[in-house]
Amino acid sequence: MTRINKAACIGGGVIGGAWAARFILAGIDTKVFDPHPDAERIIGEVMANAERAYGMLTMAPLPPKGKLTFATSIEEAVKGADWIQESVPERPDLKRSVLTQIDAAADSKALIGSSTSGILPTDLQRDMKHPERMFVAHPYNPVYLLPLAELVGGERTSRATLEEARAKLAPIGMKGVIINREIEAFVGDRLLEALWREALWLIKDDICDTETLDDVIRYSFGMRWAQMGLFETYRIAGGEAGMSHFLAQFGPCLSWPWTKLTDVVDLNDELVDKIAGQSDRQSGARGIRELERIRDQNLVSIMQALKAGDEGRGWGAGKLLAEFEDHLWKTAPPQAAGDAAQPIRLAEFKVQPSWVDYNGHMTEYRYSQCFADSADALLRMIGADMQYVAEGHSYYTVENHLRLLDECKLGDGLYVTAQLLPSDDKKLHSFLWLHRISDDRIVATCEHLMLHVSSQKGKAVPALAQIQARLEPLLAAHALLDKPEAMGRHVGQKR
Repeated sequence: MTRINKAACIGGGVIGGAWAARFILAGIDTKVFDPHPDAERIIGEVMANAERAYGMLTMAPLPPKGKLTFATSIEEAVKGADWIQESVPERPDLKRSVLTQIDAAADSKALIGSSTSGILPTDLQRDMKHPERMFVAHPYNPVYLLPLAELVGGERTSRATLEEARAKLAPIGMKGVIINREIEAFVGDRLLEALWREALWLIKDDICDTETLDDVIRYSFGMRWAQMGLFETYRIAGGEAGMSHFLAQFGPCLSWPWTKLTDVVDLNDELVDKIAGQSDRQSGARGIRELERIRDQNLVSIMQALKAGDEGRGWGAGKLLAEFEDHLWKTAPPQAAGDAAQPIRLAEFKVQPSWVDYNGHMTEYRYSQCFADSADALLRMIGADMQYVAEGHSYYTVENHLRLLDECKLGDGLYVTAQLLPSDDKKLHSFLWLHRISDDRIVATCEHLMLHVSSQKGKAVPALAQIQARLEPLLAAHALLDKPEAMGRHVGQKR
């Protein structure tokens, strides 16, 4: 099976709770075991942040949330699970003990991943009876948004286990990268540790303070790394001659005494107080949950921007988001038209922080987005989905007219209804209303005209028979409805 049916999270802290959120929002029933007295509160707060982030991340239909259950023992938590994620504190003896207990209680075919940041999987699987199914699945915080997991096998881990783990992560929007050989701290944390070590020296030697150092990262190479990583960035720096030229030009610098990467800074009380004080001043009065929400909102915006890159095919984490959304659309239950004698309810939205302007009101183009996404929902309903597009057919918007009737504010729930107007085999004419959920008030309308085209021929052509067969009963039923009051309006026309 290339999907996770039931999951278990052993340890419910920052990482374990975020793993649970990732599973649950992917529709997977998840049991959590954590003896900490505040485990339920902590996971509840993580879930709230995760749901807020997903509301901003995608308009694709998420599956019904999985059920979250708190177990009273490891044995209870892992029963029936086919993916078990261990996220207990980073102590080899504790992790080895917990993993051995999981191994004894779990189904023999269940995958067992460890969230360790650097302990070798060979050490962790030492006492297990089924070590071949144990591996490191090292994520990045927040797990529910950052999609990477480093998959690292030990000496007794089978390659098939790693391949299965990678396949099962894809449907929940994660990218599993298999690391060829186990090594302490794996790949990501080795890179981070090198940067962290140099950063500590720069602070200790008063070269800069913590805020300046963070500014250097976030205003420069941090943005490059988000979309192209390290080597592809440097390939561009080599110009037309590429990477070989870059290495020839900058390779000799590696022997210069620029860094202190091999020297360990003494984290004495004085340096700890210095860093902590600068960090506190940098963050001001913001608490940890507020900082997490700011972080999540910024990550969502970056991922959405990357999704629009490469002519809409996406780049980096944005490409993965686009693939995840495509999976969500393909696996969502087909939307029914409901009562054909009434306008069709198509899509629901929630006004997110990134949707509002300086007045706290939803910006004009978000109204357009609601109608555009609802038009897509209508097309999926009649069978003109992504598969139909891939086969060379599509509907193109050629004209629309929007009226903005009322303000929408942060947090407002919205939904769209649509009435089909007289159409033919090439033309799909509709009228849409945007409603506020709280009072059913109409806040905007859109009259919308689409033409059916062949991407190969580059011109309008009749829709295929199966599309027309789905449209005909809807068009017949909606022909009996009163015409929308604003149908045929032009800009500036009096109400």
